[in-house]
This record gives sequence, structure tokens and C-alpha cells, in this order.
Amino acid sequence: MTEYLDTPQGRRIAYRRTEGKGPGIVFLGGFKSDMQGTKALYLEDWARRQGRAFLRFDYSGHGDSSGLFEEGAIGDWFADAASVLTTLTQGPQVLVGSSMGGWISLLLARAMPQRVAGLVTIAAAPDFTEQGFWAGFDATARAELLDKGRLELPSEYGPDPYVITRRLIEDGRDHLVMGQALPLPFPVRLLQGTADEDVPVQWALDLLNHATGKDIRLTLVKDADHRFSTDACLALISDAVGEVVA
Repeated sequence: MTEYLDTPQGRRIAYRRTEGKGPGIVFLGGFKSDMQGTKALYLEDWARRQGRAFLRFDYSGHGDSSGLFEEGAIGDWFADAASVLTTLTQGPQVLVGSSMGGWISLLLARAMPQRVAGLVTIAAAPDFTEQGFWAGFDATARAELLDKGRLELPSEYGPDPYVITRRLIEDGRDHLVMGQALPLPFPVRLLQGTADEDVPVQWALDLLNHATGKDIRLTLVKDADHRFSTDACLALISDAVGEVVA
């Protein structure tokens, strides 16, 4: 059953929680995705069979949560995730971050490492507003974004375009993780497909090289795309979560 959390910022966050033993697992979805995705549902079922606590949720402007997507930014979604983690879970949790959720999970790990038991990322996209969107815009697109405050990009994942706002870019710069120390003092498993057209393999290598910790491993999967949702990929995700939990 979907429940709702009212955050200190006045946003209403939809979530679904499965009771079980700890450390629990918290799934953090991607940019413009929701908690009904294949990976979230697969992991929920896996956790239930393990008797382990599991939580999935929608950031504001996503899924069943309040707000409009194009009014949101990384700082808002980080605050949503922080409220979810501190209010709806007890003790250290294993964070599973997909795409943008990988960035959000790294922000959580930096801000409250005592609440993180381990980290699994799937095509993690840290700093993507800067090294992805802004770096990829030509002078005309940048001028339009700065002048009009928004830019519409076609999406491969649905008929609606991605609306990129000036606020998204500027707020993203306040939450970058790749330009400063990133200690991850717990087990970390990074998963990345080599056929991912949204997150380059180099980003995964850069994250592996940049983060510090005693137990950080990167798995590259040949020909896997950004969705990372084939049966084999899903099994790799649950295997990685199981490793971290153990």
C-alpha cells in the first residue's frame, strides 16, 4: 500500500515499505522515473523473500509524490531522500541508487555516513547536470537555457520531452560530488553496462578512481544498456546487494 510522508520542506513523498530484518534496503530511482520501475519491484520481491526490510519512494515531482517535475532540482530530491532515510528507516541502510539515484545516494553517504551500511549503484550518474547536460549543450542551447530558463530535450523513455531548467543546472553545481573528497567507508558495488548511451563507462571508471574506501568494486557488463533490466542484470543487482548486506 502506498503511504505518504510530509517533509519539512512541505512536500508530500509517496513510498512503499516492506517490514523485515536489518540492515534494510532503500531504492533510489533515476531522473524522471518512479518507484514502479522494474528494478525497484524486482528488489522489493527479492528482499521480501529474504525477510529483509525494503523501501522505495518517489521524489517530489515524480510518480505519486507532490509537485511538478520541472520545478525540482537535485537539492530538492536529495532533501526528499534524506527525509525518507531519517524518518522511515532505523539504523544503517543499504542504499541502491539507479542513475540519478546513484548521485543522490552518494550525497546521502557524504552527509550521513552513519546511516549507510553499504552502497550499490546501477549506472550511477554523479554530477550529470554538469558533465552530461551542460557540457553537452552547444552555445545556442546554453543561451536559450539561460535566457528562457528552460530547454526541452527529446526523451527515449516516453513521448514527453525532458525539460531542463536553469535552476536544475545551477542547483546541481551546489551538489557536485566528483570535485571533492568522497570517502565511502562501507562496502560499495558499482554496476555499469558497456552499451549505456546515457551514462558513459568512463563515468563509472572516474567514480571508482575518485571515491576512497577499502571495499569498492566495479562490475562492467558487456552490451548492457542504461535500463540494466534484463534477467541477468537484475540477478547481478540482487547478488551485489546480497554481498553488501553480508
